[in-house]
Amino acid sequence: MASIKQVKDYLVNKNPRDYMLFVLGINTGLRISNILSLQVKDVTGIHINLKEQKTRKFKKLRITPQLRREIKWFVESKDPEEYLIKSRKGVNQPIGRSMAYKILRNVADHFGLQEIGTHTLRKTFGYHFYHQTKKTAMLQELFNHSSEKIALIYIGINQDTMDKAMTKFKV
Repeated sequence: MASIKQVKDYLVNKNPRDYMLFVLGINTGLRISNILSLQVKDVTGIHINLKEQKTRKFKKLRITPQLRREIKWFVESKDPEEYLIKSRKGVNQPIGRSMAYKILRNVADHFGLQEIGTHTLRKTFGYHFYHQTKKTAMLQELFNHSSEKIALIYIGINQDTMDKAMTKFKV
């Protein structure tokens, strides 16, 4: 299984835009539609402020110091109105969801991973956020889920717990 560091190392050398897509996803937990709608001006402050595409709710998300460093080198000399995850087609257009999926599928193929998609970035954020903080109510809030239980199911915590229990189980 590839580590996050291996994927980051691979992407930063392959394509900085794809690297930024990955890094934003695993460090913010935003849905892919929200990541793709971000412009440079949206990520140069302390927070990412946006109206979520799916829920239409406003969200204010603090940018971590680590993510801030990643963003800083990526956006230097870019126009504030430029899309962060910019397509090579057209003038200042973001890549589409299908292209984001293709980028992640290429990473999966490179590392021999099976289950990967655009939600993988969000789930990876949630999984690591939960393990570092154990704050299920905050995770629920970050994901705009209706309950803490749904947030934990979404990131696979229940499956993880069952898998660990079954590996230790014997009759």
